[in-house]
Amino acid sequence: MLALAASAFAQTPPPKLELKYTQFTLPNGLTVILHEDHSVPIATVNMWYHVGSAREKQGRTGFAHLFEHLMFMGSGHVKPGEFDAWLEAAGGDNNGSTETDRTNYWINVPSNAVDLALFLESDRMGYLLDSMTPKTVDAQRDVVKNERRQSYENRPYGMAEVMMSEMLYPQGHPYHWPVIGYMEDLTAASYEDVVEFFKKYYSPANASLVVAGDIDSAKTRAAVEKWFGDVKPGPAAEPMTIPGAQLTGVQSKTITDRVQLPRLYLAWLTPRHLEPGDGALDVVADVLAGGKNSRLYKRLVYDMQIAQDVSAFQSSGAISSAFQIVATPRPGHAVGELQKVIDEEIQKLQREEPTDHELQRSINQIESSFFNRMERVGGFGGKADQLNAYFTETGDPDWFNEDLSRYRALSASDVRAAALRFLPLGKRVELAVEPDKK
Repeated sequence: MLALAASAFAQTPPPKLELKYTQFTLPNGLTVILHEDHSVPIATVNMWYHVGSAREKQGRTGFAHLFEHLMFMGSGHVKPGEFDAWLEAAGGDNNGSTETDRTNYWINVPSNAVDLALFLESDRMGYLLDSMTPKTVDAQRDVVKNERRQSYENRPYGMAEVMMSEMLYPQGHPYHWPVIGYMEDLTAASYEDVVEFFKKYYSPANASLVVAGDIDSAKTRAAVEKWFGDVKPGPAAEPMTIPGAQLTGVQSKTITDRVQLPRLYLAWLTPRHLEPGDGALDVVADVLAGGKNSRLYKRLVYDMQIAQDVSAFQSSGAISSAFQIVATPRPGHAVGELQKVIDEEIQKLQREEPTDHELQRSINQIESSFFNRMERVGGFGGKADQLNAYFTETGDPDWFNEDLSRYRALSASDVRAAALRFLPLGKRVELAVEPDKK
């Protein structure tokens, strides 16, 4: 309702977002951010390691995601199985995720169990290698391989995601390979390779910790210093050398899969996260395919009834982004029919600005989603996760207001200009997935 109210009355200044926090750095290099929220007696411990699949090397991919698994398999003072058992006994839960540019871990606990969460998180940062063995690595290597089979090789349309990255980014680019890695690389990796990767990137100086929720900042700071103070400092990560990526023409490919219906993927290289144009492309995606009243959904699914579904999104990254449109034809129709209509709608948006209604609807939805995320302290996308994300990307944990202002400041001409500049029909990736007739 806040978002709707702010947008509906132009004379009322939109609410300014400010999140109070305390920030300090331990002698070993770990940045710590504390935020108090006493609305419910829950706290979250949220750790970001500033390493993802983009930090891997050709021939040794999949390490960042492999460590997402190894981090739950015990550490110097925590036997295998105890990590989850102790948290569950305290009423807590936890998880982690890996992306191209970061790996995050979060632990949600009742506020009287923050010490337990800090101990567990500090032990795997400082003492993971004390318990990690070649046998442990091999076991989790097999788990990751099986996950890849389930998520890519054996999932309908699963290999299209891998193919898109390979077509968008040249060999050697940090975004060329999938986050989960290649099977042959996971097989070839030695125990020593895995240990070297951990020592290089999982140090206090290459991480940031957020503790948020029903906490006392002074007491929590003392607890953080107690549990993380003995973690040895490590080297700061080296600056990345990022090869360029550009599309000079159309790259087209057709692959087959064990699916019932074909599917069309279109993609463009676009400005990286938070750069000019990135926010406008979120609105372009919403105008084109954000919900049942969007242009492509209405035309392809409702009016012409030639598509099962259609979606569009700006997939923002730290060193590059990609704008994608994905559409599935209905039985009896082909991807070429859908591509013709999609191109017509892109060209229309490049010629004519979106209506005031379309622009305001998109910004309202973005605001609503923004405030919904702020209602949660822990978990993926909660306030602790966002504080860590903003710190990692901007150096300012409280970048909420600036982020939302990117969208509030957009005009209809900004949206048209973004579509015109960043979505040229002659410079993109076109991938069709066709049913394997065998």
